[in-house]
Amino acid sequence: MVERADYVTLEGVSKIYNPGPAQVEAVSQLGFSVRSGEFVSILGPSGCGKSTLLMMVAGLETATTGAIHIAGERVERPRLQTGIIFQDPTLLPWKSVLDNVMFPVHIQGLDEAQHRARAMSLLQMVGLTDFAEKRPHQLSGGMKQRVAICRALVTDPDLLLMDEPFSALDAITRDELNVALLDIWQRHHKTGLFVTHSIREAVFLSDRVIVMGRRPSRIVADVRIDFSRPRDVHVQESPEFTRLCTQLRDAIESQHG
Repeated sequence: MVERADYVTLEGVSKIYNPGPAQVEAVSQLGFSVRSGEFVSILGPSGCGKSTLLMMVAGLETATTGAIHIAGERVERPRLQTGIIFQDPTLLPWKSVLDNVMFPVHIQGLDEAQHRARAMSLLQMVGLTDFAEKRPHQLSGGMKQRVAICRALVTDPDLLLMDEPFSALDAITRDELNVALLDIWQRHHKTGLFVTHSIREAVFLSDRVIVMGRRPSRIVADVRIDFSRPRDVHVQESPEFTRLCTQLRDAIESQHG
C-alpha cells in the first residue's frame, strides 16, 4: 500500500471569541493531519467547536493561535479549491436546480459548457436529472441537500468540507443520503472533513474519526476505521461496527467526568 502524504494539517490551533475577561475559548491547541484522499469525521457533542474548526479550515474563520495548511499553503482566506456543504442547503429560490448547481461556476468565471456537462452528470448520480429545471420549493429536504452536494462538487475541488449536512433530515432520508454520499465519495475520492454528532454516521462514512471533547475543545480520541472500500450499508450489521461505535461513545462519555 502506498502511503499518502498529509494534505491538511493543523498545528496548535485555538479559537477565542471576545478576548478579555469575558472571552470564550471554543477550541484549544488542536493538532492533527488529514492525508490526501482521506475521509475524516469530526465527532463530538453539540457546542464543542466542531463547526468552528471546520470554518477555520475553510478560511471563513481566523484561528486565534496556531496554523492551518492545505497542500502546503497556509490558510488565510477562503480558497477556490475547497468545496463546502452546510447544514442548510442555502439554495437560491429563484434559480432552477441546475442553475443552483452551476452557481459556483458563474461566480468563478469558469467554462460554462464544460461544467454544465459535469453538473448534469452529478445530478444524474444523485437521481435528480428529471428535476434539473425545478425550483427549490418543489423539492423535498433530502433532494435539496443532494443539490447542495452537487454544487459543492461541480468545480471539482480537491478538498470537501461538510458541516452536519444531514442533521436536519429524518432518519430514513439521512440514511439514504449517507449511502449516496458514500457512493459519490467512492467515485470522486476527494480529501474530506465531515462534522457530525452521529456516531454511526461517522463510522459508516469515514477512514478515521476524531473525537472532540467539550469546550474548550481538545482531541480526546483519533480512531482508524479499517472497513474496506467500496463499502456498503451491510457493514453496519457487523460486530466490528458495533465495537467501534461503543469505543467512540465511551470516548465522548469520558468527557462528562
